[in-house]
Amino acid sequence: MGKLEGKVAIVTGASRGIGKGVAILFASEGAKVVVCGRTLSEGEHPLKGSLNTTVSEIQRAGGAALAVKGDISSEESCAHIVQAARQTWGPVDVLVNNAMWTNFAPIKDMALKRWILSFAVNVQGPFILSQRVLPDMIERRSGAIVNISSNGAIGPGRGPYAAPGQAWWDTSGVSSSTMYGATKAALERFTQGLAEEVYPFGVSVTCVSPGIGVATEGNVHFKLFTGPDDPRAEPLSYMTRAVLLLATAPLDQVAGRVTYSQAILKEFGWIDEAKGFGVDQPGSGFSQI
Repeated sequence: MGKLEGKVAIVTGASRGIGKGVAILFASEGAKVVVCGRTLSEGEHPLKGSLNTTVSEIQRAGGAALAVKGDISSEESCAHIVQAARQTWGPVDVLVNNAMWTNFAPIKDMALKRWILSFAVNVQGPFILSQRVLPDMIERRSGAIVNISSNGAIGPGRGPYAAPGQAWWDTSGVSSSTMYGATKAALERFTQGLAEEVYPFGVSVTCVSPGIGVATEGNVHFKLFTGPDDPRAEPLSYMTRAVLLLATAPLDQVAGRVTYSQAILKEFGWIDEAKGFGVDQPGSGFSQI
């Protein structure tokens, strides 16, 4: 029997990348997966990948999946996603807040609408969806919410600073992850606060980032990696398995954890060797408390 046999899961941002990988793994572990995002069909987005493609791959492997197109920055859209899950398969057991939006530009050049949109998708969306699924979880005294963060939440620390293009978060010399990092830091704080609130009801809330980084379509597009085979990246399976671990581990072992893929997998014995943030590099402040 799979680790998620009979469970209903919602995975946002599942058209491609980490979200798609999580959805496929969850389905292989027996979950009925609602995949949501803004790209329903191939060709609607400049990058390859779509909800329909993800669903097709899951169904070909014998799994159950439903595609629901939606914009998680919208309260109405979030309500539609959760309602579709309930109407199709019943109460929601697991929510994976993976969808994100950002624009890598220096703050001095940042359009206000881009700043607002990034927080709307990366912070407000997880808030709305969590509110919508929590009644199901609280009523049954079980459930898991897993938020996807980034090592961008760590930030560059104090100055003096490296020259443009030499900092770990800056590969182009002109881009900046200040906005993106701010949203992910907020998501990590939200994770631990919500975890404390719902702990008495048996609900787990956690957060995980890649230990090194994954060469997703988006990261390659933003030139953070040269391609899917970039040797600097970690396998996608590290992140997908880390999400599965956090979604299924006993409450008292993971509640409120802000962690990194390789660190948590090694801690629980799912891999033998690990590196990256949380292992040989310090993680964010939230990961250390």
